[in-house]
Parts: sequence; structure tokens; C-alpha cells
Amino acid sequence: MNKKKLSMTIYASKKVVAVGGGHGLGRMLAALKDFGSNATGIVATTDNGGSTGRIRNCQGGIAWGDTRNCINQLITDPSISSMMFEYRFKGAGELDGHNLGNLMLTALDNLSVRPLDATNLIRNMLKVDVNIIPMSEHPSDLKALAPDGRWVTGETNVDEMPEKLIRLDLEPEVPATKEGVIAIEEADAIILGPGSFLTSIMPPLLLTEVGRAIANNRTAKLVFVENLSPEFGPAGQMTLQEKLEWCERSCQGRKIDVVLGETPHPELDGWNCITTPLASPNRDWRHDRAKLQQAIEWLLIK
Repeated sequence: MNKKKLSMTIYASKKVVAVGGGHGLGRMLAALKDFGSNATGIVATTDNGGSTGRIRNCQGGIAWGDTRNCINQLITDPSISSMMFEYRFKGAGELDGHNLGNLMLTALDNLSVRPLDATNLIRNMLKVDVNIIPMSEHPSDLKALAPDGRWVTGETNVDEMPEKLIRLDLEPEVPATKEGVIAIEEADAIILGPGSFLTSIMPPLLLTEVGRAIANNRTAKLVFVENLSPEFGPAGQMTLQEKLEWCERSCQGRKIDVVLGETPHPELDGWNCITTPLASPNRDWRHDRAKLQQAIEWLLIK
């Protein structure tokens, strides 16, 4: 079987779930685009900064920004609809800085359309085949415990903490979206990252049903994809081993099968670290879609 036919067989027969948020998950889902409806992104919904934060402050609801970002990176056919969805207002006044896609999704939410159904309506409009599922359809915020015993609430505040965190929680505790849990249960590969560790990768893993589903799916390969550039804030003070341990603890002790990155880690003798080129040729801090796609395909046939 030639390489192209092998790839087509993988796309048709294997299911992949990627967990995270922001630009990192969008990049991963763009790499999984050829899997079509066999690929699913479970998206963090705790952001409280920028346009998303302003909307949440006045309208409530889940954070839509990461979902919008993922859909943007999967649009293949530019159109008036896609330009409208990506449009960001400029100038003076209340609309300055707001993204029209965020407002569209918020409007659907306010019309009592289920958040997942709202996402699917936009996906269908923009011809996006990859499934995009919010981690929860109920609003929640990140809450972090500092070494001095202080609790800090809000994703942007957590990112700005000068010290390492003792613990990360959701406030309030919310249920996971059931379709996301089912996707994890049926997956052949579950991918964590790349992306901001504490504010993109960890939030979905803090949901009990998500961690349990990952723990119970023993046949799937659980893959952690490293970032290509260092993080700032409390995540930047964590070692890779600490990040892996946090993930495994949230997944009820489920061992990560593969750590995928560009840098060798001889100190991590308890994990299977695979080193391969992943960086974009013109931006070495960003993952290359084709290289990510090739790496995930290779892991699925190993």
C-alpha cells in the first residue's frame, strides 16, 4: 500500500480527539483536518480575557473565544461568511476589539440554542468537518491555589501569578459535555496540547467525566505534545515532568503513552519521549501542520 492510500485508510478508520484551547488546539485540529468527522476537538471554555471576557462580564455564558479560534483555523474555503465570522471591530466605543464570531455564538446562546448546537450551526455554515465540542456547556472559571494559601480566580489572573501553583480547580464545578466524553471513549488517540498548559490543556482535564473517560480508554494512545517555546507565568516555572504528572493525576493515574516534542529528555526515563521535527520553517515557535499530521499518523500505525 502506498503512502497516500495508507493515509486515507487511517483517516477513514481511526478516531482522534485533541484536548486544549486557544491557538495550540487550533493548530492541532488544522493538522487533523483530513480526518474530517473522525477528528474531534474538546475546547477549553474558561477564558475571561479580551473580547471573550468582556462578553462574559455583561452577558454571562461560556467563553467562546477558543472555539472561534479553532473554527477559524479549519476554514478551507474563504467566503463572505468566513470573513464575517472572523471580523473584529475597530474604532472607538463599546464594539472596539470585539470579534463578530464571539458575538454570533453568544447570540445563539442567548436564544437558548444549546452551545454545542450553536457551534455545529457555525461549522455547517463554514463547511468545517472536524467536530468542535466545548468542554462544558455551563460557565465556569479557573481557580488557583497559591503557596501562601490565597485562592486566585479567573484565567487572566492565574496567568499573571508570579509563583508556582499548588492546585488548580474549576469554580463552580460543572459537568462535561456528554458528546465530548463519548468521543474520548471511542478514540484511538487522545492528544493533549500543544498550548498554554494551565489555561488551555488543564481546564478540560479538571472535569471529572473527562479524566475518567481518558482513564477508562486503555486502548487509545494518550499523547502529550510539547510547546516549541517556553511559557511565562506559573506554567513557565513548571518542569515538563510536573506537567505530565498533573495530567496523569487528573486522568486518575492513566499513564501518558507518548511525549512528542523536538527536544530530547533523557531525564524523563519514566515516559516514552519521541523526538521529531515539528516547527514551522518560518516561525520556529509555531508547530507545522504537515509535520504534526505526519507525526500523529505515524503514532496511529505503530
